[in-house]
Amino acid sequence: MSIPSLQDLLADFAARRDWEPFHTPKNLAMALTGEAGELAAEFQWLTSEESARVMEDPAKATAVRHEMADVLSYLLRLADVLDVDLDAALREKVAINEGRFPEAVREVPGRH
Repeated sequence: MSIPSLQDLLADFAARRDWEPFHTPKNLAMALTGEAGELAAEFQWLTSEESARVMEDPAKATAVRHEMADVLSYLLRLADVLDVDLDAALREKVAINEGRFPEAVREVPGRH
């Protein structure tokens, strides 16, 4: 699905529940922050190695997927409410970061 089609799906979901009055930028940003915290909680106290294998546990995998979906949902709603083109915003930010963070220099084996 495309970003706009996902935003339409979520806008329709909210409209059918009369949630638009509550989907203010402030409320959506706060909800996004809360959901990001819930996603982080799925990894709390895991070692780096355990976190890399989190999707191997079916229950944890479901929880992680659901929390990621919640984060994405609120980000998409916030962008929709603020009329932000996320595709354009991401491309703009990557271009900025290209200048801020140089590429890693990797030596080719056998070359000096």
